Amino acid sequence: MIGTKQRVDLRCLLDFEQTPESLHAHAIPQDVEIRPGDEILLHDVPDMVAFGERLTGECGATLLRAGPLERLWTQFRSLFEIAELYEVGFQPLDDVNIATIHHGV
Repeated sequence: MIGTKQRVDLRCLLDFEQTPESLHAHAIPQDVEIRPGDEILLHDVPDMVAFGERLTGECGATLLRAGPLERLWTQFRSLFEIAELYEVGFQPLDDVNIATIHHGV
């Protein structure tokens, strides 16, 4: 962190779910634009949702705005981090050795 970050208090919509159909945790900031390098700290949110449950609601949050240098650094660094996603290899199906398991009767 370079310098002091500007603090902005705001509200977030929450959507947490842990069911057989979905496993997700979304916190959507309201009425604010999030930019590279910004951080959001959520206040008074549950740390766990039991299996089979879904929780929706609202909570308070604090946005910590990144300064110009931190924003630039985050944008630069993200170019290399996204490149890691491109390093995925594919093999033709003919080259894959699939073992077939036979169960005795």
